[in-house]
Amino acid sequence: MGAAAALATVGDALAAAIARLAAAGVPEPRADAEVLLARALGTTRAGLVVVARRPLPEAAARGFATLVGRRAAREPLHYIVGEREFWSLPLAVDRRVLVPRPETELVVETALGLAPGARRILDVGTGSGAIAAALARELPAARVWASDVTAGALAVARANLARHAPGVVLVRGDLLAPFRTAAFDLVAANPPYVTDAALGGLAPEVRDHEPRVALAAGPDGLAALGRLVAEAPRVLAPDGWLVVEVGAGQAAAVRRLAETTGRYVRVEVVGDHAGIERVLALKLGGGGWTRS
Repeated sequence: MGAAAALATVGDALAAAIARLAAAGVPEPRADAEVLLARALGTTRAGLVVVARRPLPEAAARGFATLVGRRAAREPLHYIVGEREFWSLPLAVDRRVLVPRPETELVVETALGLAPGARRILDVGTGSGAIAAALARELPAARVWASDVTAGALAVARANLARHAPGVVLVRGDLLAPFRTAAFDLVAANPPYVTDAALGGLAPEVRDHEPRVALAAGPDGLAALGRLVAEAPRVLAPDGWLVVEVGAGQAAAVRRLAETTGRYVRVEVVGDHAGIERVLALKLGGGGWTRS
């Protein structure tokens, strides 16, 4: 029997990978196996259909086996392929940043709906730069800043923003501490909001691979959200908006924190496609947009 005849076909390799990923508890084993095999072959998922009965080349088989092994160990698919789409923008991602979630696009959507006239915008805790890139693309007249506490996250954001929104200014700092009074018309954020007790129950992809600093938020999950709500009135201009993503069941508590400050004159709560209250938008009292 020749060497070529002994090779598994592309379809056989795919079936074996799907079975392995399913056994490892991967939520979408077929889709993930197809993405990884397409990457190993340098084709698309649709292209796999055309080559399904062909022998899988040895080099591609070795590469595919490595990729499947990583996914079977529950490494996030998007870390393995190195990219995640957000707001139709391909973003580089790795273990230094959270994988952008579709739910976070609701932060962008809400900000654009409530503050289309914003001219000075901050994405605080930017991670991959996803929110900053999307807002900068949608509001080209605005000046946009993006901040994060870790140098690693800023390095990832810098690469993504250089590609998609090179005018965004990057700042390293802890939440709002680096910024001056009344500096922004809009502050947007997807801050950490996972409670300490819930961390251990997260999916292995999140618990074991994504940066803990971007997830953990103390016993009640409100450590970062509480600070943002309390400190945003200092950095927001009159009539400015704070738009934040919150965890399931946290909206009421964050709203109470906002009411305690006595500084916000309007609160909007926005649900995601699953009906979870996912975004809170808080409007500061005042008298119109600043333009400087």
